Amino acid sequence: MEWRPGAGAGRLVGAPALLAAGLLVHAAPVVTSLTGLRRRAFPALSGVGDPAGIALTFDDGPDRRSTPSFLRLLAELDVRATFFLLGRMLDRDPGLGRELVARGHEVAVHGWDHRCLLWRSPRSVYGDIARARDRIADATGAVPRWYRPPYGLLTAGALVTCRRLGLQPRLWTAWGRDWEAGGSATSVQRTVFRTLGAGGTVLLHDSDCASAPESWRATLRALPGVVGWARERNLYVGPLHRHQHPRDG
Repeated sequence: MEWRPGAGAGRLVGAPALLAAGLLVHAAPVVTSLTGLRRRAFPALSGVGDPAGIALTFDDGPDRRSTPSFLRLLAELDVRATFFLLGRMLDRDPGLGRELVARGHEVAVHGWDHRCLLWRSPRSVYGDIARARDRIADATGAVPRWYRPPYGLLTAGALVTCRRLGLQPRLWTAWGRDWEAGGSATSVQRTVFRTLGAGGTVLLHDSDCASAPESWRATLRALPGVVGWARERNLYVGPLHRHQHPRDG
C-alpha cells in the first residue's frame, strides 16, 4: 500500500518552516547594523539630525575608573553628551549616574547586561530593557528617551519593547572602534572622521567593561580632536536631545 502524507505529516513539515519564519522576523531588524544601508534607509535610526551640529554619545558606563575622567574633560571642553548606560554598571555606582545628570548630560538606555539580543527571547529582551530604564530613572531622576542595543544589533523584540516603553532606538553614523586593543587617539579620530559629517552621531565608549582593558584611555585622548574637528566646521557638539529636537534647545 502506498504511503501518503496525512495531516499529521503536514504539521511536522510546517513546524520547521514556521520556526524559520519566526527567526527571520526576530532577526530582520539586524540589517540596520549595516551602517551605509542604515544611513540611507533609516536616517533617524542612524542618528542623523540637525545639520548644524553633531551628537556625541558614549556607551557602556557609568564606570568609576573611567567616566569621571570623561566628565572632567567634557567640562573643560564645555560639551554635553548622551551616555547610554548599562543597568548593572549604574547599579554599582548610582551616585555617578546622578552626577552625569547634574553636570547637564543626557542619560539613555543600553540595557541591563551587555548581551547580544539575537540570542535572547522577546520576554528576556523586554525584561532587560525595562529593568535598565527603570533603574536609570530611579537613580538619576531623569526618564530616558533613547535606547541603543549592545553591538548595535536590533531585533523585533527590541523594537516592540521600545514602543511599549516609550523609548526611541538610536544608533550612530560614525564610531571610533575604540573598544579594540592597541587603539590610539590617532586611530580613533581617523576612524570617526572617515564617516562623520554635519548632522551625524558619534559613538564612543567611556568604559572598557565590554572592551579591551584600558581602551577608554585612547578615547579620552581622542576626544579633544573630535570636538575640535566639529568646531573648526562651525558645528556644535551636543547630546542627542538637542540634535534630534533642535528647536527645544
